[in-house]
Amino acid sequence: MQILLLGPTAVGKTALSIELAQALDAEIISTDSRQCYKYMNIGTATPTEEEQGGIPHYNLSIIDPATKDSVVNFYERTMEWKHYICSRAKNVLYVGGSTLHVQSVIQPLDDVPEANEENIAELEKRIETDGIEKLYQKLQQVDPDYAQKMDGMNTQRIVRALDVWMQTDRPFSSFHSNDNTISVPEDMIVFGLFRDRQNLYDRINRRVEQMFEEGFIDEVRTILDMGYTLEDPGLNTVGYKEAIAFLDDKISRERMIKDMKTQTRRYAKRQLSWFRRWDFIKWIDLDQLNQSEAHNYIQKQLAAKANKD
Repeated sequence: MQILLLGPTAVGKTALSIELAQALDAEIISTDSRQCYKYMNIGTATPTEEEQGGIPHYNLSIIDPATKDSVVNFYERTMEWKHYICSRAKNVLYVGGSTLHVQSVIQPLDDVPEANEENIAELEKRIETDGIEKLYQKLQQVDPDYAQKMDGMNTQRIVRALDVWMQTDRPFSSFHSNDNTISVPEDMIVFGLFRDRQNLYDRINRRVEQMFEEGFIDEVRTILDMGYTLEDPGLNTVGYKEAIAFLDDKISRERMIKDMKTQTRRYAKRQLSWFRRWDFIKWIDLDQLNQSEAHNYIQKQLAAKANKD
């Protein structure tokens, strides 16, 4: 069986997923678009070895921050992991909240064209001369749906989306099957976690503060000392962008923390807006149910599905 546990950042997916995996004899595939990068554990809230509780995890800390990743690459390696897990009679538990990654495991992506190196080179040159803001404005014109759902001005995703548009004259988002007609595989059940908005925002703020207590700035310094920069795909994300600006004396510590909290809250809002359109999600209010009660609810739903099947 395939179980998908989704929800916005900081809602409480990790702890519940470990408990579920232990009870269901499942192995976990992360559908997070940033936890796949090496060295970025604190800033992406990658589960520690202790937090993983002995459960095999996939798609964590496997890609060099300088390497471009994509939803297509994620899907291809995920299908290999899925087959490996199922071949050993284990259940698959997908956990995360990166919207396109989540959608790809529910309904495979359409046949997106491979990257065109000439287009990529042209777009990267335009970034050098005009800045990423100009390309983002172009993306807003040709594919407003995808631009609205991105995690800020993500250079890698902007370039990829414009490359596909240049090749096909179609919006990149059109290659991701219609969100409103997406269908779930027969052997999959999808659970969504949510909380009252203010409670979720409070958790996000606490998480950001905890990141600094755990040594986030030292983590960023170490990554920069290794030769990586903000131009590398892995670092072009919320948290690292603000921390690098702080270390470059471009913003204050207070501004860095404030911006990280604000951008993360906005990202969580976009995640929920995306997921709320899917009527097949079995939603769980973690303000009303504690972790044990949420676990029991999921077990009952799985049992009911097994009996129905």
